[in-house]
Amino acid sequence: MDFDQLNTFVEVAKLGSFSRAAEKVLRSQPAVSAQIRQLEQEYGHRLFDRTAKSVRLTPAGEVILEYARQLLALRGHSLRAVAERNGVPVGTLSIGANEGTFLYVLPKVFAKYHKMFPKIRISVYRNFTHKVIEKVEDGALDLGVVTLPVKSPSLNVVPLFKDRVLLMVGSGSPLFSKRSVTMEELAQQPIIIPKTGSTRKLIEKNLRPYRENLNITMELTSLTMIKRFVGAGFGVSLISSTFARENVRRGDVKLLKIEGLDIWRELGLIFQKHRSLPRAASTFAELARKELTAKQLPAAD
Repeated sequence: MDFDQLNTFVEVAKLGSFSRAAEKVLRSQPAVSAQIRQLEQEYGHRLFDRTAKSVRLTPAGEVILEYARQLLALRGHSLRAVAERNGVPVGTLSIGANEGTFLYVLPKVFAKYHKMFPKIRISVYRNFTHKVIEKVEDGALDLGVVTLPVKSPSLNVVPLFKDRVLLMVGSGSPLFSKRSVTMEELAQQPIIIPKTGSTRKLIEKNLRPYRENLNITMELTSLTMIKRFVGAGFGVSLISSTFARENVRRGDVKLLKIEGLDIWRELGLIFQKHRSLPRAASTFAELARKELTAKQLPAAD
């Protein structure tokens, strides 16, 4: 038995597939199957039940999985402990956030972090806030950067910055020449909304009095698609000003204030209260606090 075999075993168990595990560990599927057979021979038990549609742990496999995770974690701790005697963090930073945060908030922080610690591997998990929170709570991620508030007794929450939420309109919209709009004007426009997430909740909350007459033209999962379709004239949408800054500069869209409505989206850093962060994660958290709180992102006009 070696750590490579254990890592492959854990990936097969987690993904429920030999082929996907092979892609994850950068090996061929026959090589992955051979590693699992070697473990089964060593333990004297079948570790997976294989069918045409699924791969599931046997009772023996379930027992070994817990020990395999512990052994891999101990190996990681020992490698970090030795490397960090010189004060240099090593290993992997696992972090989660949504699409817009990864695309428009964190790139400069990542770039500076990578320059400081080029040997650290950065593993990102892109999903909505509630999914990122679940992953951090479960210990699958070291850190999350999510929309606040976060109500979880098991997590530490560190506010990073606030970003104003404004109305995004395309150049063909009748509102494009305006600097601000009323709620009544907004409610009369075709509206594009995210399928889920904090922005959708803001739209539903603030346009509730007008819901009987709203014209929802699209529900989209991608922030990039929302900006494209707003720019193409399919409707208007609410958006954090940072996410549309480049589009505004190009003249594709314009951001308008909504009269009588002052909405801000606040991002925060989350991590487990009762878990010591690896140095790779704690150094990133420190850098993110320094960079993002010092350079508070201004609202667009």
